[in-house]
Amino acid sequence: MSTSQRPVPLGKGRSLAPGVTCLERIAGIILAAGESARMGADKALLKWGDTTFLEHLRMTLKNAGLGLVRVVLGANAEGVLKQIRLPPVEVVLNRQWHQGMLTSVVAGLDSLPRGLVDAALVCLVDHPCVSSALIRTLVEKFHTSGKPIVLPTYQGRRGHPALFAAKLFDELRAAPLAVGARHVVRQHPGDVLEVPTEEEGVLLNTNNREDYERILRLRPPD
Repeated sequence: MSTSQRPVPLGKGRSLAPGVTCLERIAGIILAAGESARMGADKALLKWGDTTFLEHLRMTLKNAGLGLVRVVLGANAEGVLKQIRLPPVEVVLNRQWHQGMLTSVVAGLDSLPRGLVDAALVCLVDHPCVSSALIRTLVEKFHTSGKPIVLPTYQGRRGHPALFAAKLFDELRAAPLAVGARHVVRQHPGDVLEVPTEEEGVLLNTNNREDYERILRLRPPD
């Protein structure tokens, strides 16, 4: 499992090492630490086609070309690791999961290698209906726009995943637990880039059995 390290935001305009792509300097953080009380089953382990929510989302990030992936586990970490084989370096244990989702965001950020990350794409395990193409688009818009926050929108509504530049990591760490990452978004209204998409999945979450059945009717995006 990965060890926590405090990342250092990179300076604007810093050049990449030879052979390193923009995607490789983006970390994908999958939040899967909650107890899924309303669902009655661990959302990370919910079946979708031939795979699970967690496995699908992880492979989506990998297929998009992100250089780092972290999976933050908590309430059912042991159960997840028994059923899904994950590289130890990708696994982050959040023992404060009960204090709210922001603690998982911070745990994921603290696990990233110092000075090697331009931004983090924060993904929710109960929002699995996103494609690798959309993720690449969000990263591209981040690099071309210069905006430190990038959010997908569907029919004008903001969804997930959310991308935060490294220079905002400390603000995420300091955000109120009760508000979470939304606090940072609200503090920077002029620094948010909304990226319209035709993928309704950016809005689809899984809080109960009805939500899950709706997702089961969808084909997992590539």
